[in-house]
Amino acid sequence: MLGVLRIAYRAKNAHAESVIEFVPDIPRWRQVAEVVRGRIADGTYAPRTRVPSVVQLTAEFGIANATAHKVLRALREEGLTYTEPGLGSFVACRPDGNGEA
Repeated sequence: MLGVLRIAYRAKNAHAESVIEFVPDIPRWRQVAEVVRGRIADGTYAPRTRVPSVVQLTAEFGIANATAHKVLRALREEGLTYTEPGLGSFVACRPDGNGEA
């Protein structure tokens, strides 16, 4: 994890909004991906549930569309998410057997 990333949460709903103080030396897409990765790890986004869309990521984190696309692509390449055309991106099953087979 990015130890220098500072995150403050404001609870408004089940998925708390984040305000990130971005670290200048680390690409923003990596910092946002780390937040989403953490939410997957802690169960905020359970297996088979949707992860935020490009539009939701841009609104929540104040990033550009291209940056949000990069976040989702990185998570997909890591095997943490998968994309269903026309439906969005979803959390993949975990290798420990939790989630879908």
